[in-house]
Amino acid sequence: MNLSFLHDRSFLRELLVIAIPISFQQLINASLNMIDVIMVGQLGETAIAALGLANQIFFVLILILFGTTSGMAIFTAQYWGKREVEPIRKVLGMSLIVSVAAAFLFTLVALLIPETALGFYTRDLAVIELGSSYLRIVGFTYIPIAIATAYIAVLRSVQLIRMTVIATVTALVFKTVLGYGLIFGIAGLPALGVRGAAIGTAAGWTLELVLLLVLIYAQKTPLAANPLTFFSFDMSFFARVLKTAMPATVNELFWSLGITTYNAIYAHIGTDAIAAINVNATIEELGFVVFLGLGNACSVLVGNRIGAGQKEEAYEIVRRVVILGLFFAVGVGLLVILLRSAVIGLYELSPSGENNVRWLLTVMAACLWIRMLNFSIFIGALRAGGDTRFALLMELCSIWLIGVPAAYVGAFVLHLPVYLVYLMVMLEEVAKAFVSGWRYKSRKWIHDLVNISGIPS
Repeated sequence: MNLSFLHDRSFLRELLVIAIPISFQQLINASLNMIDVIMVGQLGETAIAALGLANQIFFVLILILFGTTSGMAIFTAQYWGKREVEPIRKVLGMSLIVSVAAAFLFTLVALLIPETALGFYTRDLAVIELGSSYLRIVGFTYIPIAIATAYIAVLRSVQLIRMTVIATVTALVFKTVLGYGLIFGIAGLPALGVRGAAIGTAAGWTLELVLLLVLIYAQKTPLAANPLTFFSFDMSFFARVLKTAMPATVNELFWSLGITTYNAIYAHIGTDAIAAINVNATIEELGFVVFLGLGNACSVLVGNRIGAGQKEEAYEIVRRVVILGLFFAVGVGLLVILLRSAVIGLYELSPSGENNVRWLLTVMAACLWIRMLNFSIFIGALRAGGDTRFALLMELCSIWLIGVPAAYVGAFVLHLPVYLVYLMVMLEEVAKAFVSGWRYKSRKWIHDLVNISGIPS
């Protein structure tokens, strides 16, 4: 393993300038999400399950938005490598159209048929009632979230990370403080329980969009233009962008449906099982923040290099990021195992729930390194390189031909406890690692999308 790049200060500086703010942003997000679950967790396992399952609707939406915006950010990163601003604005306009359309559909589900949506996951009427009250409030902010997500993806691709961190962190802190007051009735506010958490969340996401737009125009960024100009694009260009971006959107849609199917299976094992899964998920999100920063930084640098015509350098960047990620994954995994008991003590769980959380954290920590490997190659190489159709095929096969059948067999045929079902699901990550590693080495994932005829410059 060649580690000479650790002495390449210019590379490390460029990587960390992007990775650290993104990791910090994700750290605050994950930490405050954990605090949300801890606060709601004081209301009992039913409240934890309701919040977790209601957020599955948002989870599907946010991954569709991530697929759409990151798929289109392939173009904005490569155009930034050429230092061309006008096409970047037009791609942002395309991203806004598709993202808002998707968010509108999810808004209708959250406001009109939340009971039907939550009924997919559980038959516990108390959980459905609590979760529906949450969805009917946060559903109003799905469109603002979509707009903010589109802007954040483009700002990251042009290496303007700081303002996204300021807007998101401020909004997260605000939603947590307001949510705390409304959950427990602090400082003269009414004690609304789960509905209070929903109001805090809705207010926070709305504030994020407002702050983001203020910063974009106050600092005169490349996106500080008349918004109407974002939509004056040629339809043939739109079709070409969609051809690359839509596989990423479909990828995230079917991947999120797979993950939400896992959660439906976990929920059918029992309320204590899905409560444990939700606790594990908050710690998993916290443990993954370093890799989100590295993976997204890798994606930006790879896109910039491909746009600048430096394909071999793009290949090398992925190799370096994977090696760095492996070292971090081992360290984070060990830390999770050492802190298991402290984590369990933060929640009001039944004895079976505590046992489930303990073993779920162990499995998650042991598998973190292989998930990091897959994420780095998937986001940093395949998607950044425009290889979205292959990535889609790989993701669909791994989750629907391996992961979901394994979860079903484990839960309903073998009747295993939730942590062993979770372990069986990890088989898809093992299979994916072999395929993604082979694709990376082939170099077939590198596609120059902006230095060809037919694309405006």
